[in-house]
Amino acid sequence: MRGYACRRSPRKFSLKLFSVVDVKMAEISQEVLQGLDTVAQAKLRAAYAAVDNHVKDGQVVGIGSGSTVVFAVQRLAQRVRDENLRVICIPTSFQARQLILENKLVLGDLNANPVLDVAIDGADEVSAQLDCIKGGGGCLLQEKIVASNADQLIIIADYSKIADYLGSVWKKGVPLEVIADCYVPIMRKLEKMGGKPVLRMAKAKAGPCVTDNGNFIVDCDFGVMQEPAKLEQQLLSIPGLVETGFFLQMAVKAYFGMQDGSVKTLDAPARQ
Repeated sequence: MRGYACRRSPRKFSLKLFSVVDVKMAEISQEVLQGLDTVAQAKLRAAYAAVDNHVKDGQVVGIGSGSTVVFAVQRLAQRVRDENLRVICIPTSFQARQLILENKLVLGDLNANPVLDVAIDGADEVSAQLDCIKGGGGCLLQEKIVASNADQLIIIADYSKIADYLGSVWKKGVPLEVIADCYVPIMRKLEKMGGKPVLRMAKAKAGPCVTDNGNFIVDCDFGVMQEPAKLEQQLLSIPGLVETGFFLQMAVKAYFGMQDGSVKTLDAPARQ
């Protein structure tokens, strides 16, 4: 499809891929779950499980962005209070920074803490290869910077984000952060590559969505992508295209909150 068909079939999702080991997590009270719909409850369970399994005393923790991360910070703050954990939190966005401060957690930065023990972040789509599309919230560049400096990237998501291949569930296109002064020529190049680019517009202001870095976001639909690494390489060769929403071979584990109230985990396949 559009030059990105896979030459060898990667693994697809099946129940056999998910870990059969019970996920360690604290019991969640009905009071916490009250008022949340099924998807929100799934997000909360995945977030709580990831924090309970991967955050320890004395760590530097990357805090992702998005709706699922809100629950992760909520659980982290609870553990810090209850267990007197000493944790430094590195934000990936203005939203993450505000969450850290509002929950009275210790705010750090990458220059003072360049090596992170773990980063916990959400995703817009997760393939069976544990490759992800991120950037629906407009924070992809800083999210990737933080993730790339973490010993472990842990993904938290609800069941609706599970996909055999990237682009098969997330239909809004790959988020691309671009320099504002040259978004038009970049979009023309994307069209020549077979993509369908759309400049993302802001919802609470007139005009385009502007990232925390002062750039624009172009969402580009390439259909179902079975060779995302090849596509990303081509995208990053475009001058003015700062970063892509592909997070390929970065995550080591994903936690999925399921419709039935369970949490399933997926480990990254062996990398060659």
